[in-house]
Amino acid sequence: MQKPLLAVLLASAFFSLNASAADLIQVYQQALANDAAFASARASAAAGRERITQGRAGLLPTVGITGSSIKNDSENSPWNEGVSVTDPTTGLTRTVLGGGSNVRTTEYTIGLTQPLFRWDRWQTYQQSKLQQAISEAQFAQAQQDLITRVAQAYFDVLAAQDKLESTRAQKTAVTEQLASAKRNFEVGTQTITDTHEAQAAYDLVIAQEFAAVNDLDNKRNTLQAIIGTAPSSLAPLKPGITLAAPMPANVDPWVSSAENQNYGVTVSQLQVELAKRDISRNRAGHYPTLDLVANHTRRDIGGQLTNSGVNKNNGIGVQFAVPIFNGFGVTSRVREAIALEDKARNDLESTRRQAALQARQAYLGVNSGMAQVKALEAAEVSSQSALESNKLGYQVGVRINIDVLNAQRQLYQTRTDLSRARYDTILNGLRLKAASGSLRESDLAAVNNLLEK
Repeated sequence: MQKPLLAVLLASAFFSLNASAADLIQVYQQALANDAAFASARASAAAGRERITQGRAGLLPTVGITGSSIKNDSENSPWNEGVSVTDPTTGLTRTVLGGGSNVRTTEYTIGLTQPLFRWDRWQTYQQSKLQQAISEAQFAQAQQDLITRVAQAYFDVLAAQDKLESTRAQKTAVTEQLASAKRNFEVGTQTITDTHEAQAAYDLVIAQEFAAVNDLDNKRNTLQAIIGTAPSSLAPLKPGITLAAPMPANVDPWVSSAENQNYGVTVSQLQVELAKRDISRNRAGHYPTLDLVANHTRRDIGGQLTNSGVNKNNGIGVQFAVPIFNGFGVTSRVREAIALEDKARNDLESTRRQAALQARQAYLGVNSGMAQVKALEAAEVSSQSALESNKLGYQVGVRINIDVLNAQRQLYQTRTDLSRARYDTILNGLRLKAASGSLRESDLAAVNNLLEK
């Protein structure tokens, strides 16, 4: 008796562990760790943080050392080598011998260059600050995109599950109605038309069930592509939740925030400033350059009778260069930079308008969604009452089978539309905050509180 009891307890514990559903925050944390697009954005931000260091390097001194060690072996063979020659002055006789040398030269130079005036490098340094700011804004936008993508995929799965559950509930109801029609036909109280209508409704709901199963698989696969693993069961919305209206309740503050604080707009604004700096950087091709230079040279020569020894030289001074003509290349690059600045300004205006449009659409989506939810909640109650009335009328003979089938279909469709309207309203609320540049993880936590734990 003990073993079966233990098996039951273990099975119950196993079921309770697997029955625990993942909520929105848990799925989001999985996405933070596993989403490839977000990991790419994180790496891009890490790379962007090196921009300032690289830009500053052009303004700092550069120090380098060069050196060499060269050995020269040479031989000197005169034309009269080995011949005895008598000196007419002294009368002495000597033999002419050949000669040679073995010279080693070791040299190194330490040089330092400090830019004093290089306008192009100063502009490059200022651009590096803008480039790092752009990478940070793009990463912040990627964080917002991840929140909305996770929420969209999460509620798409819930909507697909609701559709499948509604379809299966409808199939159960249609199956009962088909069996009732067949019984009534056999006893002669109903016509064959009722049976055919019920059979047609049954065949239709079977096809809808296959489509719902396929749609659920697709939605789960989409979520899996974000979190990296097959999603477990997901926590549904609490029944009868009340959705909050956007605050402020006027669309104008949202639009204004979108036009100024949206991360896409921020990136475009920084790109305009970057284009301005690029014009100045290219114009620097007409400007002179001035550097402070200093060097120390040591030369060690050995192996010859003269000039052997150590030679040291120290030098310090300024070095300048003035460009005169370079084939109109600088002028052309300046014109190109001016055109690119104009492009960046137009891109900024386009991005600002798009952000404002997204804010308006999301705001209207939240308000219309809340109105739609209220209307569908009332429609669900009415559809339930209509179904019960049609069932009663069918039993007493004042309603036909198709009336009951239509009432069933209307009820389940209303329930599906109601759940989808709730999800869309929540998602539009997140999109509204994303458009205004104010979407944070705390907003996702607020949505998570609407789920059953």
